[in-house]
Amino acid sequence: MTSDGTQPDWQPTGPQPLTHHFQRLTHRARDLDRRRPLLWDLLVTASFVTAALIDYTSGGWRNVAENPTLPGWLITTLSLGLSVPLIGRRTHPFPILLTMLPFAVVNTWTGAFLQASMLLLVALFHVALRTRQRTLLWSYALTVLPFVVGGLRYPADQGFDQNVVPAAMSLALAALAGIAVRTRKEHLASLVERARQLEVERDQQLRLAAAAERARIAREMHDIIGHNLSVITGLADGGRYAAPKNPARATEALTAISSTSRQALGELRRLLDVLRDDPEDTTAPPQPADLTPQPTLTDLDHLITGVRSAGLPVHTAIHGTPALPPGRQLTVYRVIQEALTNTLKHAGPGATSQLLISYEDTGAVSLTITDTARTTPTPPSSANGGRGLPGMRERTALYGGTLEAGPLPHPRRGWRVHLHLPEETPQ
Repeated sequence: MTSDGTQPDWQPTGPQPLTHHFQRLTHRARDLDRRRPLLWDLLVTASFVTAALIDYTSGGWRNVAENPTLPGWLITTLSLGLSVPLIGRRTHPFPILLTMLPFAVVNTWTGAFLQASMLLLVALFHVALRTRQRTLLWSYALTVLPFVVGGLRYPADQGFDQNVVPAAMSLALAALAGIAVRTRKEHLASLVERARQLEVERDQQLRLAAAAERARIAREMHDIIGHNLSVITGLADGGRYAAPKNPARATEALTAISSTSRQALGELRRLLDVLRDDPEDTTAPPQPADLTPQPTLTDLDHLITGVRSAGLPVHTAIHGTPALPPGRQLTVYRVIQEALTNTLKHAGPGATSQLLISYEDTGAVSLTITDTARTTPTPPSSANGGRGLPGMRERTALYGGTLEAGPLPHPRRGWRVHLHLPEETPQ
């Protein structure tokens, strides 16, 4: 980067043609190896065999041999014995190394010193790449042995050190190269596995979030539909009985039914807006949506008025001033709504309900809802897998509260719901 913020002309902006070509060839070779490993092994081994035989047929081996008069059949056998076994170097590296060692010992003992003996580096590399550390140590000691034999048998020209030390260093470098490649592969494999685990965890979190959202929507739908339909049913029954004698009362009931129905439809629309996915009109600007219906404690008067209109007298007593966050207000509202709805459904005719709410300065809140039924009411949500009480308990548990629901003690008849939300812990 130059001082004026521009890119220098010599800085490459992308892969160079030669590098790109090499990467493409490497990718193709690896792809061929994955699809047909035996074919790849045959091709590589054939190149080793060809090089070893060329060393024999060209007579180049005589330039470094201590005994250039060795018969041709022996040189051919040694060349093949040091190259052909490499076809199994990846599947059985240590047995392949043991197979090549006798030919390597004969090679140095007879004084042939064929260049094919350097293929022991390839065998040792694969041992380091695929076997345990102890096996590698034994393999290194065994591959040094043929060179020690050659140094002891023919020490006249260069001496023992000159024959053994370079070979030992070359073998050590081959082993280190195998360890380095193995370490890199294991590291890449661990990264791939980690990425796979992260994908699995992400999918699991998405499924859990979807399940939690479905449960939340089920609670909201239950609260909205169950409460409003119960109110509408009560109003409809009252209006039907009042119509022959008092048409005005019947008209009031129909008006209340209309108002309650519109309120329920509005809440359902706000809830279903969250689930709507309309990809048809992609050009229209996004419209602000009310993500969830969120009634607050200020809506309690409207709720209680609707219940009273449905024929259930509700007596309220409120102590303190509410100072709750929206989430806690929704929990209190839904518990009251569910309790009054259950009273409408199960308490029977002539029942009354009493609501007592106590707000504390610390943010805690307690409420008790009792009904005075003439008969013992049926426990709400006791059949058909209802979500009334479970939904109230789930909401309460979100804020560390307690919820008690059950019949009043004998001889009293009725049902009692008690909710307590403790002081909210600062985050």
